[in-house]
Amino acid sequence: MTRPLPLRTPDVPEAEAFTDPAAAVARLCELYDAAAGFLTDAFQHMLNTGAADHSYRAFYPEVRLTTTSHARMDSRLAYGHVAEPGTYATTITRPDLFRYYLEQQLGLLMKNHDVAVKVGASSTPMPVHFAVARDESITVPQDGAADFQLRDVFDVPDLAVTHDDIVNGGGFLYPDGARPLAPFTAQRIDYSLARLSHYTATDAGHFQNHVLFTNYQFYVEEFEAYARLMLADPDSGYTAFVGPGNAVITDPDAPLAATAKTPQMPTYHLKRAHGAGITLVNIGVGPSNAKTATDHIAVLRPHAWLMVGHCAGLRNSQRLGDFVLAHAYLREDHVLDDDLPVWVPIPALAEIQIALEDAVEEVTKLEGYELKRIMRTGTVATIDNRNWELRDHSGPVQRLSQSRAVALDMESATIAANGFRFRVPYGTLLCVSDKPLHGELKLPGMASDFYRGQVANHLMIGIRAMEKLRDMPLERIHSRKLRSFEETAFL
Repeated sequence: MTRPLPLRTPDVPEAEAFTDPAAAVARLCELYDAAAGFLTDAFQHMLNTGAADHSYRAFYPEVRLTTTSHARMDSRLAYGHVAEPGTYATTITRPDLFRYYLEQQLGLLMKNHDVAVKVGASSTPMPVHFAVARDESITVPQDGAADFQLRDVFDVPDLAVTHDDIVNGGGFLYPDGARPLAPFTAQRIDYSLARLSHYTATDAGHFQNHVLFTNYQFYVEEFEAYARLMLADPDSGYTAFVGPGNAVITDPDAPLAATAKTPQMPTYHLKRAHGAGITLVNIGVGPSNAKTATDHIAVLRPHAWLMVGHCAGLRNSQRLGDFVLAHAYLREDHVLDDDLPVWVPIPALAEIQIALEDAVEEVTKLEGYELKRIMRTGTVATIDNRNWELRDHSGPVQRLSQSRAVALDMESATIAANGFRFRVPYGTLLCVSDKPLHGELKLPGMASDFYRGQVANHLMIGIRAMEKLRDMPLERIHSRKLRSFEETAFL
């Protein structure tokens, strides 16, 4: 981009080769901090003076790997290696936030290919909005609100490069022809980090690697109660509980400060070292919310996400409070049609299914054939019309019957499909809250004692399943099932 003003950029060292992943990440932190600090100082100066005598540009750091031979890889591994000789690169943002992840991924590349990785400045400008995001005292004014034209002085977010071409298999290449090393570019990640803070009212740094989604406030109350029990247990491994507004407690009896305004997707984090805890997101109702949440959480590269919400039971043999373990999805939500066509199958993942079923057995004390009294496996249908009952039933009901659907909701297939798209292991365990085809509508007073008891168990099942998944080796939970023909080396 040509600027009318003389351009200033920060001094940066030449790209350097590293064979130690910790040292490589340390250099990434240095480069990022220098670039972001340069832009933040310049922006603060412009706000204070309003004098635009220069324009300012800084660049994201990058990691670059070149290999000239076909390495003999362990074919069981789904990540940690590139497919063929060539040059691979990725721009990096917030290496402080992703330090543990980056050290893992770079260490695998160095080990599997026996080559160094180069760390230096990329050719991708860092938008000033993202550079100043860590300083809560600074707000970027809207276009025209400042004494200077923002785009004449700084780089701003560019939607032309903030996209999902890599994960969607769009043949993405960097301008110099390097192939992608990671599933998201730095600017795509920065965009999502900002959106997460907006929608959830918690910083991205609090998110854990195991994410539960729900569509019912009761689960939030149960999650907080469980978190307080864990904080009271010195052997639990959990260290803190975080709520909206970044309210943090470490004392099980401490009050959790309320926010002045409830965010769109209230989010809570029960934290452990290295992000091994559990995050709960109340996404509310609808596939649009489900897509929004998963679009942005995906950049944090979680190890699993599960939907634990309410659904309509479609079989007369079901009772309110019964569980449904999804092993297939009928997608009529439409929000992902442009990114993942409906003809793409969304398979059940064995590791997730087993963890969920084992957790149901542990919490309910039922197993084997007896478990069928309260749980069914089958197809879950997800639609985008909450009031589908108010239309002619013949078409929808025929499709539901032909698909062998046992439950209907508005989020689960979206979450599963986006998990498939973003290579994040996914699963669904729902609780039947109504049976619209059989005269049991979601109306006040309809819930039975059995239903209320099962809802209390439901979140605990999700938590137990996540704890089982946490104990699995990464190479088992992140298996080859979610990888396409040409994949990035990073998870």
